[in-house]
Amino acid sequence: MSAVPVIAAGTADALRIEALDVVYRVGGQDRQVLRGVDLHIAAGEAYGLVGESGCGKSTLAFAAVRYLPENGRVRGGRIMVDDADVMAMTPAALRQMRAHDLSMVYQDPAKALNPSLRIGVQLAEAFAVAGRGDTQARALDMLRRVRIADPERVMRAYPHQLSGGMLQRVVIGMALASDPRLLILDEPTTGLDAKVEAEILELLAALRRESGVALLFISHNLAIIRRMCDRIGVLYAGELVEEGPVSQVLEAPRHPYTVGLLRCLPQDDGSQDDGGKTGGMLDTIPGFPPRPGDVVTGCIFADRCGLATRHCIEVAPPAHAFDGRMSRCHYHDRAETLPAARKPVPRRREEGAAVEPFLCAENLSKTFSTHKAVDGVSLALRQGETLGLIGESGSGKTTLARMLAGLVEPDADGRLTLDASSLGAIRRRSAAAVQAVQMVFQNPDSALNRAHSVGRIIGRALTRLAGLAGAARQHRTTELAHAVRLPEAYLDAKPRQLSGGLKQRVAVARAFAGKPRLVLCDEPTSSLDVSVQASILNLLGELQRQNGVAYLFVSHDLAVIRHVADRIAVLYRGQLVEIGSKGDVLAGPRHPYTDQLFDAQPVTAGADVQADRSTGGRGCIFRADCPAKLGAICDEKVPEDVEVSPGHLIRCHAFV
Repeated sequence: MSAVPVIAAGTADALRIEALDVVYRVGGQDRQVLRGVDLHIAAGEAYGLVGESGCGKSTLAFAAVRYLPENGRVRGGRIMVDDADVMAMTPAALRQMRAHDLSMVYQDPAKALNPSLRIGVQLAEAFAVAGRGDTQARALDMLRRVRIADPERVMRAYPHQLSGGMLQRVVIGMALASDPRLLILDEPTTGLDAKVEAEILELLAALRRESGVALLFISHNLAIIRRMCDRIGVLYAGELVEEGPVSQVLEAPRHPYTVGLLRCLPQDDGSQDDGGKTGGMLDTIPGFPPRPGDVVTGCIFADRCGLATRHCIEVAPPAHAFDGRMSRCHYHDRAETLPAARKPVPRRREEGAAVEPFLCAENLSKTFSTHKAVDGVSLALRQGETLGLIGESGSGKTTLARMLAGLVEPDADGRLTLDASSLGAIRRRSAAAVQAVQMVFQNPDSALNRAHSVGRIIGRALTRLAGLAGAARQHRTTELAHAVRLPEAYLDAKPRQLSGGLKQRVAVARAFAGKPRLVLCDEPTSSLDVSVQASILNLLGELQRQNGVAYLFVSHDLAVIRHVADRIAVLYRGQLVEIGSKGDVLAGPRHPYTDQLFDAQPVTAGADVQADRSTGGRGCIFRADCPAKLGAICDEKVPEDVEVSPGHLIRCHAFV
């Protein structure tokens, strides 16, 4: 989908930022996080802002609306919203601007909503703040506008009763209550599955066409930026290093950092595959960006750049302007000649690796109250393979992974075995069984004990899983840190002092403390920028080659699944509707639901992906949404698994 055409909505820029410097006061010192940033967003334009975690994207957004934390301040420059100087506004004028001219949608809608208030109350409040009358009627109409099915029910619901996609629609509706000229979106689709993401993006595109609102779209997903935006800005360590029309920048980048970001992406052209069966190594950006407050005399990217010369180290490059573009690089005309940081290496299972499954799930189910989250799933895992697990939010992916890990007790009619021995909940598992099956969670912030140092977190796992203590434990802790490329200096640090990528490395080290045979990876890279994602995926691949470990890899990022998986399993409302080798699933034929996922086609307008659209226990579970429905047989008979090629099973009447 191409970017939405710009709609003229006035003469002034919706947002203009000039020479913006922002600092945070830490330890009694000012640490600079934005350095002389210049950008503008025209009325009706969509501008994408990309860059690694910690580069200052969210800080720029918060500065634009004067939401910086107490230790943050604008040290220089100007911020203009519709020709009004934000920094010169009185508190009353600032409230008026936030109520009428500018709105913001945050990354996590659950945190942006009050869990104790019904959706209707919160949405009506947004209209009241904007000075609109008849707030209840306007709130109901807004829910319809953002394509929410059964808006009357949603008005009465609490946030915890809605899916992530529904919550994001509600937050977008609240942001649009004031009919703003500028809408700032800070990672609005992170954590959403491909289908819901497509719905949200189409909704935003439609709202932009209808209202002419300008967008500042912050994301680490370059594909989304290409789909949604007219122009793109690339931020690195607080500096805007490249800017221009989105298609030109992404197809012919003129800064080595932009080139590096694009090379970090998993490719779908076979260039990084081993015969289409197993993913190779991704390119990465070596080193780390400078820390806030570091003084850099030359180019801020020089110490990570394969094109850097002494001139780059000593002289900061100017902002070179050409053909409506900008690049802050001395050698921008040859940026695409940047040497690869890492030569792609095929990931192959060891010769002689076992081909018989070591872990088997048979008819595995899990019922919560009256809701069946997982329904009769059977699958097997072999040494050294990666099984990619995909499906929309609420399909049961995480519940299935937690059952395999022993964190959730399956229903009585299922069977889970390790080497043909029964495998129950974790409290009933032997030490060897606990050691054999480990898990890396989506959010390392929640998975790591914030009160403990990194060394203690890894050390406790070594004691519990490997029985190590004293000097042996310390030695192995250091070995694991080296294995996951975690600098030893961080062993004394607390998790809060680490970046997202470093935290996830700690989580991986902990999972490998007992030499596992299966590691369950539940969205381990969903919140990471592309450069950190590439390094984590490479790390997991290296550990797999060295240890012969198997992975169950849960992800909503289908490009990642294409890269890492040997086989792909597809869940829909708790049922396994397709499973097969990556080559077979990608080449087809495919289940209609799998087609929808890979094509990211929106579901029926306004449908809640977690809504129950069935008409009872009979028939195919996907029949209400299926574009290939055959007729009465789909309504009346549950389909059986059909083996369309060896090992490739599809649960669909169309393949009988």
